[in-house]
Amino acid sequence: MTTVTGTSVPLTHLDAFYIGGEWVRPSSEDSVDVIHPATEDVYATVPFARESDMNRAVAAAREAFDNGPWPRLTHKERAGYMRAMADELRRRTDDLAGIWASEMGILHVDAVTRGARIPGIYETYAGFADTFDWTERHEPAGGGFGMLLREPVGVVGAIIPWNAAIVAMSFKIAPALIAGCTVVLKSAPEAPVSAYLLAEVAHSVGLPPGVLNIVTADREVSELLVRNRGIDKISFTGSTVAGKKIAEICAQRVARVNLELGGKSAALVLDDYDIATAAASLAGSATELTGQVCSALTRVVVSRHRHDELVEALSAEFAKVRVGNQFDANSDMGPIAMKRQLDMVNRIVAQGVEQGATLAAGGRRPEGLDRGYFIEPTVLGNVDNQSVVASDEIFGPVLSVIPADNEQDQIRIANDSRYGLNAAVFTNDEERAWEFARQIRSGTVGHNAHRNSHAIAFGGFKESGIGREGGREGLIPYTETKVIILDREPKNAI
Repeated sequence: MTTVTGTSVPLTHLDAFYIGGEWVRPSSEDSVDVIHPATEDVYATVPFARESDMNRAVAAAREAFDNGPWPRLTHKERAGYMRAMADELRRRTDDLAGIWASEMGILHVDAVTRGARIPGIYETYAGFADTFDWTERHEPAGGGFGMLLREPVGVVGAIIPWNAAIVAMSFKIAPALIAGCTVVLKSAPEAPVSAYLLAEVAHSVGLPPGVLNIVTADREVSELLVRNRGIDKISFTGSTVAGKKIAEICAQRVARVNLELGGKSAALVLDDYDIATAAASLAGSATELTGQVCSALTRVVVSRHRHDELVEALSAEFAKVRVGNQFDANSDMGPIAMKRQLDMVNRIVAQGVEQGATLAAGGRRPEGLDRGYFIEPTVLGNVDNQSVVASDEIFGPVLSVIPADNEQDQIRIANDSRYGLNAAVFTNDEERAWEFARQIRSGTVGHNAHRNSHAIAFGGFKESGIGREGGREGLIPYTETKVIILDREPKNAI
């Protein structure tokens, strides 16, 4: 039993890596402290992988894929392991919620709710054992017998972010496992403890050695994972800057790659929609995970003649938000995950004001909170869409309200971004919502709220990424398509 500040979690191997089905000692004494964002105390300390540790993890995954049983099991057999993982995760939901809240500052009550959904990810992908078209019979143009097979892509390097680590890793690991892949998971140094819990889950259900390997590493060693020719595919969630670098490296050896990157998503409030209702929805979603959500609706585009009314309504909603410790039941919003992130949020808000935006609400440390990485939820008005607060992903509870000349100008502003992850149209008319949604270049467009659905697919246009996660679309990238053409159908055809 390892006790970590603020939460007692039954983790017994925080000083090791999970490689080849075993807890192994790191090759060096290098380590990283995980800081509790509300207290600034050390929450946990975990080892940092060096090159030899990463190579060992890749070799274990490679051996498990090339010579182990996992890719050779039936899909139903793999699904059995995944359902066992779901059961174990469900048993440890309270542990997971405590870890998630302590690592990055999500409200504990939200972590409980969201964490309870994680087992369903593994169960959903286990269900694809029966419903996905793993094989298709075809009639070749030249005659004979034809079969299209969807086989595992190979060894997957999964690199995850710190804001919702358990969610990101699950939407990579679950489809990879049912497809028959093996995985090296590289957890974020800021929030690695969730991955340790998942390693214990995998170990407890008897997942074959090398199928799932978990290490924590800095950017330099993470790049070695991307460059390693033992890795067939990289699946990355994180910043657009890092994603571009990963794509460049993968292109050099034609490795498969999925990128779920940043966003600067627009919410279009049309003239027929009630301002107070829109403000309540936008303010509510802006404080989720303290605004540290890639799909957050951070650019609010409204007609010029309604701009001031919306800014006032948003400011009034944010004034109601109780900022405090994420474990306090009275808190509506917790801290920013780390000092580095808080400093960036403060810097970009200040730049926005320098560039002409009006600081209408927030932007300061809340009174009475002398420790921790806290900031008031912030509203900026009269924002120019070309300014830094409108063009750069802030990853904090900051809304930029942008005035538009008319509805077509709202669409133009929404699309005038290098990102295209999410969007929303606020209108009472679903026909108009559909019309506007078809014109917005974004991976998801919601109606009257911040919405997305991994059950369908999640991902972005433009610099928001390549590929999709969730649902059937999130499974396909973990497969390779093989066509077999024979003179006649063999007796042992699948």
